[in-house]
Amino acid sequence: MDAQTNTFEVVIVGGGSAGCGVAASLLKRDPSLSIAIIEPSTQHYYQPAWTLVGAGEFEANKTVRDMADCIPSGVTWLKAAATTFDPANHQVHTDHLGAVTYQYLIVCPGLTLNWDAIKGLKESLGMYGVTSNYRYDLAPYTWELVKKFHSGTAIFTQPAMPIKCAGAPQKAMYLSCSHWEHRGLLSGINVDFHNAGGVLFGVKDYVEPLMQYVRRYGAHLNFNSTLIEVDGPKKTAVFQIKDADGNTTIQSKRFDMLHVVPPQTAPAFIKASPLANADGWVEVDQHTLQHVRFPNIFGLGDATSTPNAKTLAAVRKQVVIVAENLLALKAGQAMPSRYDGYGSCPLTVEKGKIILAEFGYGGKLVPTFNWDSTKPRWSAWILKKYILPTVYWRLMLKGREWLARCGACG
Repeated sequence: MDAQTNTFEVVIVGGGSAGCGVAASLLKRDPSLSIAIIEPSTQHYYQPAWTLVGAGEFEANKTVRDMADCIPSGVTWLKAAATTFDPANHQVHTDHLGAVTYQYLIVCPGLTLNWDAIKGLKESLGMYGVTSNYRYDLAPYTWELVKKFHSGTAIFTQPAMPIKCAGAPQKAMYLSCSHWEHRGLLSGINVDFHNAGGVLFGVKDYVEPLMQYVRRYGAHLNFNSTLIEVDGPKKTAVFQIKDADGNTTIQSKRFDMLHVVPPQTAPAFIKASPLANADGWVEVDQHTLQHVRFPNIFGLGDATSTPNAKTLAAVRKQVVIVAENLLALKAGQAMPSRYDGYGSCPLTVEKGKIILAEFGYGGKLVPTFNWDSTKPRWSAWILKKYILPTVYWRLMLKGREWLARCGACG
């Protein structure tokens, strides 16, 4: 870095899984690089475990660490928020550190949870039986509700795509039902799943295995049903329901427990930037992850336009693609690596068993292990609960790329 001009070879916007992971992978390949991460948050979260926190299977405090401990050694942490991009001058402007100049830019700020899109939701969260595993402070409240729940109506919602971890809304439902089933309470509980989309899961091979659990738990599926309002004190949820002809009706439902997943969008500063496509996402080539208009810019993670599932497993593969392709570009060589759209969603269908859904572009199944990935397995539960958190903290954030190559990588 040039201390006077805030200039770096590589600037990374976002210090989450993608930002820290790709910084570590770059330094593994070239320790001489000057790299900066622009990130305002002081805490770093391992979000995939929050579903388990909401089921009493993981401790919330084990999912958070100080950001200072997660920024890779040798990387400059700029404790600021990116506000605008000036790709013509190779600069990122920040809220209080001025302009940061780069030779190469990597954009991975994650996405925004739009709690305000649902009327009354923010005022009700954490009270009245309204919760969400998509927030660190609320996942423990989910478990408090589940373990005290004996009868009544439990509603679980899923917004329109894209969202991070598309299976998480129903995972909350399955794990809650598994607990109630084990305690012999399920017959007295009415379970409703309201999905803004038209299918249970986007990859058809996994739909019937999941439907077996829907039937087992007696859950009622409501498709094309979008949560638009919550009245916590009155314990009422309001849904907009669309029929086959596109006509909409409004329906109110009483609840005793309501697990909400909010709509999700690209961050506002990304939407308003020259890096965005018409839908507001960082516009990159879906295979090279290079920006389609600005060759010295790459993107990865949840904020990009790539049509893959927005999961940590996808990021784990993408960091390798970006690191190798950026360094090849820097060296004047052809970019060697291609992303195949890999994403993984460990579907926690019951306590102790997971359907480890793994798929790439076009819904192609790309299992890591030599097994039928549509079958629920105890070994996949062990992988998610015990192995993957360790892989994240000790390997991925340190540039050690265990199971991080996709089938189409060069």
